[in-house]
Amino acid sequence: MQDHMMPSSPPTRIRRRRIQEVFPELGKVNGSQIVMEDRNKYRTMWIRMYSSLWMLISIIIILYLGHLYICAMVVVIQIIMTSELFNLLRRTDEDRCLPGFRLLNWHFFFTGMLFVYGCILNQQLVNTATIDEFSYKLVSKVIKYQMVFCYFLYIAGLVWFILTLKKKTYKYQFGQYAWTHMVLFVVFTQSSFTVANTLEGIFWFLLPASLIAMNDVAAYFFGFLFGKTPLIKLSPKKTWEGFIGALIATMITAFLFANVLGRFQWLTCPRKDLSTGWLECDSGPLFKPEYYSIAGSIQWFPLKEISILPVQWHALCLGLFASIIAPFGGFFASGFKRAFKIKDFGYYIPGHGGFTDRMDCQMVMAIFVYIYYQSFVPQDYSVDMILDQIVRNLSFEDPKKTLP
Repeated sequence: MQDHMMPSSPPTRIRRRRIQEVFPELGKVNGSQIVMEDRNKYRTMWIRMYSSLWMLISIIIILYLGHLYICAMVVVIQIIMTSELFNLLRRTDEDRCLPGFRLLNWHFFFTGMLFVYGCILNQQLVNTATIDEFSYKLVSKVIKYQMVFCYFLYIAGLVWFILTLKKKTYKYQFGQYAWTHMVLFVVFTQSSFTVANTLEGIFWFLLPASLIAMNDVAAYFFGFLFGKTPLIKLSPKKTWEGFIGALIATMITAFLFANVLGRFQWLTCPRKDLSTGWLECDSGPLFKPEYYSIAGSIQWFPLKEISILPVQWHALCLGLFASIIAPFGGFFASGFKRAFKIKDFGYYIPGHGGFTDRMDCQMVMAIFVYIYYQSFVPQDYSVDMILDQIVRNLSFEDPKKTLP
């Protein structure tokens, strides 16, 4: 038996030598891969930071210019988002057989834009047009028949779509028709509420948008530094450490940042017309500080009292929503991208992807802010506001009759 077993030992030694020779090379390869992954990780982080800085500077300039420029920015972002989503289901071969089919999609888009913004800005248009009788009557007629005009524009698009149907592309054309309406619903819902919030005061646009950005940045850095436990399968890079760290950072930011923003009239005054002039108004009790004495409770603290704006308590609710619920807009977008096997919706923002990638959480947040503001934020109706509303509802000739 021993003589029979002896010949098998040299091949075993050869295998061991080969394994020892191979594994150092594998170790070197794995080490180089880890180094490359770390370099790419930090490179992506720096690109993301530079893009965020560029966006921050641009937004600060637009905020300084005022309400109308913010609304214009929202419209531009809306157009880019629509373009990104339209391109998601496009097929080049079918589009070549359907000349003018892309134009039909944009026809529906601009019809929807005319309808939505006509409904949102109708009162501002009337207030702007009260300078002379002719412009007032013209704007009043346009607003009165705006819904009819938009309806017939939509019907024209529907007839156009039916006339362009081709036998071999029925399924693709009807799929594009349904996709166009879904895109318009998603994009216009978000943008219309964002514009409505902005007209109530830049504060109600800037604070929620800042909280979403803060939550995103904090989740990225907390996850980058401490992330170990996966949060959700749709986004493998999201971690519980990043989620909890972002929640704490966002709540603190909401409370403190609301105190800073609430002290500027330019940010708190609503815009009642379409002018671009400087605003001055009575901000109301929501933005007037309330003082709390802390002399007896904290002996070592240098301040005897602190001032808190009532809006800061509302800001905590917004911060809680931005941290817990709004990220699910991002998870929905992640699942959507996985379904279509794409990494990003676009490429306009280096390190971030497209505008749709940045606006996924903002969509959920804008709708919540509008509903929260209308439902829970107390409205301060002064005598001047009531008289102003009465005058708006009168015809152009009637205000003249009421004047002495």
